Amino acid sequence: MKILVTGGGGFLGLSIVKQLLADKHEVTSLARNHYTSLDELAVKTLKCDLADKEQIHNLDLTLFDGIIHTAAKAGVWGDKKDYFSINYTGTIDLFEKAKQDKVKYFVYTSSPSVVFGKGDICNEDENIEYPKKYYTDYAESKAMAEKYIMDNLSDTIQVLSLRPHLIWGPSDPHLIPRIIEKSKNAKLKQVGDGENLVDVIFVENAASAHILALQAMSKNPKLSGESYFIGQERPVNLWSFINEILALSKCEPVADRIDFKIAFLVGHFFEVIFSFFGIMKPEPPMTRFIALQLAKSHYFCHDKAKKDFNYFPNVTIEEGLKLTFMRHPL
Repeated sequence: MKILVTGGGGFLGLSIVKQLLADKHEVTSLARNHYTSLDELAVKTLKCDLADKEQIHNLDLTLFDGIIHTAAKAGVWGDKKDYFSINYTGTIDLFEKAKQDKVKYFVYTSSPSVVFGKGDICNEDENIEYPKKYYTDYAESKAMAEKYIMDNLSDTIQVLSLRPHLIWGPSDPHLIPRIIEKSKNAKLKQVGDGENLVDVIFVENAASAHILALQAMSKNPKLSGESYFIGQERPVNLWSFINEILALSKCEPVADRIDFKIAFLVGHFFEVIFSFFGIMKPEPPMTRFIALQLAKSHYFCHDKAKKDFNYFPNVTIEEGLKLTFMRHPL
């Protein structure tokens, strides 16, 4: 098929592009920036800012059978307008343009944070409801986009939403470098009792899930409109996983601890202060969302993805850690 991957030069997007090429699909990327990694793969890039409705309107999407939409503004802090203009409005505009141009398949990269509120989530499936309150603009903007897509399906386009959790791997620009940086700056503290379990996913497994979902949807139109949690073979104890990453990075294990309730209150204080003074960068040292993510369990049942498109992690957690630090020591 002819596939457009938005964010094709990004961490997840590039892995998807490589796997699509290996499967002999014709791949094009859509991005705001130029990526030499895509040049090396001889992948064409359509330059487009998803925050610009006119640029999206001017795209010719009739060239593509399917779109895998990974592009998004990630993070836990920043200008709310930026999150919503890219993650929500930009996704809506792209989706409506895809429908207008008769694109057959649309795979949306969502996030488990769309269902994350204030409590633990333990082995929940896709029937879990959206929370009444969000503690980060990223999660809310992604949830609103997912809801819009699912509420505006049509007979001309088939749609799936995937929710991969805490993606990591070689060249990870987010999770692992963040852990290492905070450890080296003595800013990493265990929040809560350290017993919380979370889902994680190796980047190549997350990419594989997107392609399996696309292939399954092309064979079974009844899958259209479904959402899927995607993870590894098992959840991990978050703090044991963090300490394993630190050990592989030659860093000391986490030694300090802070009570969750205190961290949550501190996070709220920083949010108020940073918002009052309009500080977007750097992000606060603690927010309520970070406190919740670090102290609460959040892992999901993946049976639906196994049943509907035969997803299972090709790379185990242990193999993924070896590949990550063997290929690109951090």
